[in-house]
Amino acid sequence: MKYIKPIVFLVLALSLAACGSATATPAATQIPTVVADDTIIAEGKLEPIHYTELALNASGLVSEVLFSEGDEVKAGDVIARLDASEAQTLESAQAKTAQELTTAYQEVRDAQFKLDNFDVPSTFDGMTPSEAVEAMLVKLDKARADFEPYKDLSDRSLEQTEAEKKSGVVKGTAKIYKKALDDAWARYRKAILWLELESTLQNANSRLILAQRDYDALQDPSFSADTAGTRAALANAEVRAPFPGVITDLNLKVGEFAASGQSVITVADHSQWLVKTTDLTEIDVVGVEEGQSVTVKLDALPNVELNGNVFSISQNFSENQGDVVYEVSILLTDTDPAMRWGMTAVVNFVK
Repeated sequence: MKYIKPIVFLVLALSLAACGSATATPAATQIPTVVADDTIIAEGKLEPIHYTELALNASGLVSEVLFSEGDEVKAGDVIARLDASEAQTLESAQAKTAQELTTAYQEVRDAQFKLDNFDVPSTFDGMTPSEAVEAMLVKLDKARADFEPYKDLSDRSLEQTEAEKKSGVVKGTAKIYKKALDDAWARYRKAILWLELESTLQNANSRLILAQRDYDALQDPSFSADTAGTRAALANAEVRAPFPGVITDLNLKVGEFAASGQSVITVADHSQWLVKTTDLTEIDVVGVEEGQSVTVKLDALPNVELNGNVFSISQNFSENQGDVVYEVSILLTDTDPAMRWGMTAVVNFVK
């Protein structure tokens, strides 16, 4: 018992000492909230928004090559010429289409004259030619069915004597049905002729439209892209630039044989550029929408940041190293003189 009090006293003393010397506990420092980065990053390739690969529409020897790779061309510039017997220059094609246009006009006039002078039977009133053919065929089928029981009678046997007329009406009925069948055939042939005349006029008008299109395409002074295909097909002794741009690929040499249908020249318009992604996964593509703003950096130009917008999102997919990926096209609103087709780009899609 004599040791209890000192122990209690010691405990109390230590407690009092601790209370006397304690300082206030500092407040806890608040940790800032970390916001998740929702930036989507993808890799892509740079390409011009507008380019075309030109193929020859005739085979022959290359007689002239007037430009080189890297040269700028204007719409309508002759890049190369062929020496081929079946090919024609723009001038010869223009002369030929002018003659074809004149011929087409004459065909329309002739077809219209014949149709206008066709004597349309009153039984065709209110019908078009095709409706008349259909209606006359129905009547012809009925007339054939009516005459079917008498078809084995000869024409002579259909003629009745006076005695036969008094004895019955069978042969008289057959003769009536035979005449009805002959009339039905005549009306049907008339309807067919009317339809043929109208069809001839329609075909002539179609040829006239095509001849006019070819003629207008070759006379187009602006060498617009809308008429480029027709010019290439008709003036096939020449390869002309379909729009202003730069020759990025040229596989023609003077004196060499060039085959038709083979791509030999690529012309690209470098005034606007696209970036097409190559590795945007199915997980990320759902967070991308058309018109969304993006920033782009090219590996070759790391200090240049380019702005753009999502132009289109492919509905189809491909596979890249086991991942399902979708191609997204980015239309750049910024350009740089050092940009080149095929450069690798990093695209940042920021919400």
